[in-house]
Amino acid sequence: MGPTSLDKIRTLQRNPANIRNLCILAHVDHGKTTLADCLVASNGIISSRLAGKLRYLDSREDEQVRGITMKSSAISLHYNNGDQDYLINLIDSPGHVDFSSEVSTAVRLCDGAIVVVDAVEGVCPQTQVVLRQAWLENIKPVLLINKIDRLILELKLTSLEAFTHLQKILEQVNALTGSLFTSKVLEERAEKQKEETQEWEASSEDQVYDWSAGLEEADDSHLYFSPDQGNVVFASAIDGWGFSIQQFASLHSQRMGIKEEVLLKTLWGDFYVNAKAKRIMKGAQVM
Repeated sequence: MGPTSLDKIRTLQRNPANIRNLCILAHVDHGKTTLADCLVASNGIISSRLAGKLRYLDSREDEQVRGITMKSSAISLHYNNGDQDYLINLIDSPGHVDFSSEVSTAVRLCDGAIVVVDAVEGVCPQTQVVLRQAWLENIKPVLLINKIDRLILELKLTSLEAFTHLQKILEQVNALTGSLFTSKVLEERAEKQKEETQEWEASSEDQVYDWSAGLEEADDSHLYFSPDQGNVVFASAIDGWGFSIQQFASLHSQRMGIKEEVLLKTLWGDFYVNAKAKRIMKGAQVM
């Protein structure tokens, strides 16, 4: 994103094909509004120094006083991707359980979602709720692990400890996604079983129904969050920075002389660079 003008926003509004509705979902105090401030600042609407302090989308007086988002707020932003210009209608939704109806409404209006998780606190109750809402509305979310700086400044973790900690957060989120997928498959199989009940009763009275049959056939590989798939971002919204594995793969491929595709698969995981052999090897944690 970059600085934009009102005329540019008006021009983009005339092209519905390049308009995207995006909402930010998270547990309370995981950094939704601070992230929204950073995105608003990237368009030059507010100063980057005020991002996280101004709480620009918390427009109600009681929201500013209490320091929490109570009503969903939206803003239109300009985003450039190569030679394509997009209009992003960004919705900042509440994180408190008392305002969950606002979250449900925001999710139904959107094409995609950013699920924010605190790097220290991990998956919280409302995180589970928003993931389920995104799943039910059939929108594909992106996971943003926020407050990475806390791992260094507060927990004072080493690089390996931080990596292990982030892996556990990803496992927790993916476990939730897996449970949602399993329940959907079982529901579909149950409906199918009801339709075939009469046929089974006619053929055999002792036939046993295998509930796990549908799970083995269904492909769920595309549902999970993994940095090498491009659906995980690591960030510190309060400091105004964030990155993905793709950015580091592009950066190091030039320095190390290794193909970007190879780095994408090996930057996240149990791998290390063997300087003598000039190869990427498996078994970094053993070393």
